[in-house]
Amino acid sequence: MAFTPSLRPSPIQRPQATAHLAQTMSLLGLNLQELNQKIESALAANPALELLEGRHCPYCGRQLRPGAYCGACAPKDSAKGDEPVVFIAPPEDGYGRGTRSGEEIPEDFNAAQPEDLASYVLRQIASELNEQEQLIAAHLLSTLDDDGLRTVPLIEVARYYHVPVTDVEDVAQMIMLADPVGVGADSTSEAMLTQLRSLGDKVPNFDLCARAITDGLNALSKKQYTELGSLLGVSKAKAQQVAEFIAANLNPFPARAHWGSLRTQAVDAPQVYQRPDLIIKMQEDGRMVVEVTWPLRGVLRVNPLFQDALQDAPEDKSEQWKIDLEQANLLIKCLAQRNQAIVRLMQVLAVVQREFILSGDAHLRPFTRATIADELGVHESTVSRAVAGKSVELPSGKIVPLAQFFDRSLHIRTALKKIVKDEPKPLSDTTLAKLLAKEGYDIARRTVAKYRTMEGILPAHLRKPQAVG
Repeated sequence: MAFTPSLRPSPIQRPQATAHLAQTMSLLGLNLQELNQKIESALAANPALELLEGRHCPYCGRQLRPGAYCGACAPKDSAKGDEPVVFIAPPEDGYGRGTRSGEEIPEDFNAAQPEDLASYVLRQIASELNEQEQLIAAHLLSTLDDDGLRTVPLIEVARYYHVPVTDVEDVAQMIMLADPVGVGADSTSEAMLTQLRSLGDKVPNFDLCARAITDGLNALSKKQYTELGSLLGVSKAKAQQVAEFIAANLNPFPARAHWGSLRTQAVDAPQVYQRPDLIIKMQEDGRMVVEVTWPLRGVLRVNPLFQDALQDAPEDKSEQWKIDLEQANLLIKCLAQRNQAIVRLMQVLAVVQREFILSGDAHLRPFTRATIADELGVHESTVSRAVAGKSVELPSGKIVPLAQFFDRSLHIRTALKKIVKDEPKPLSDTTLAKLLAKEGYDIARRTVAKYRTMEGILPAHLRKPQAVG
């Protein structure tokens, strides 16, 4: 691994002050936009901080010519073979592909709002629908409440589009089978029944579970097992067994279970990125260059005038000015530590995941945060902070979350999608599992079902046979 002198970590681990370590970890967890806000806030609040405007190297502060990299911090000839060159990039170079040095980046470049549940579901099923059906699906999804349940009758939608109600029912059924399963149902009972049917042979007492949902939902919610058993014609113990299976595997509120709510996304909800935190480019000679984007058009430093004035500070302000100076120095040092940590992380990741970066999802190598933490000699939580919320622009122009570099199922899901795409007729999950095993992915049928749902692939009985000829 090739490191520049300024970035080479010391082999001696020295204890850091608690405030220094805490602030470094806090900054490490921020993405580009959050870091920009943090620095702007500090500049506004602390007179000891100053932004030296112009095109400077964000790491060493050297002034740069338009379009040029810092020769000291990003020497392009230092890396050998497949080793990447990783460095902190000025924003003119880091805020988007195809922009010329000095060109202003539009404020809405790659701008996008976080994807809501309706858009997420529609994206999964859109390829299976014709234009009219897509309009109907969008209409139905626009009526979801905070629980992910539909609030308008299907007959009303059918009349609006002048189509048979059966056409609207077909679209509604496809919505309910998307992720999260049961979304778009007209009631909690319908949502749970849809989820129950999607489990297939994993349901030990399908008929009893279905009857408990349709006839005994009130008893289920109150855990009244004696009453539920009476309704189902079974013992209290059997009724409790059915209720516990339903509680463990079904959810009456699909949106809240999988999305938080329509207004507040869950932690794992898909994210859409405005500007990438890192940009990976390929040179003509095959060398990989990774730019860690600096959010400011300038370099942060201690205000020299403030530092000089501190010697003659009024007695009533002397202590506060010293605190301001200490905080300014601390922020600058912590930012340098943050940048160094991300540079070191990418020096390893860009090597390990080179084929994924260049050739796509099918080439992703299973790789954990713990593994890279051991290699870098840091705690796993440090790697987690460095990865959290960050996005990467690949050489293809595609922007992906940095966390995707650690997705241990992505290459399997990619193989699954290819099999389904090429299947002559819809294949069952069991058959898909066998085909994946032949490709070296030995996973259970239920895992296939999980990955299929994640990729928005319908069950075999709902997929359309591939057209021949």
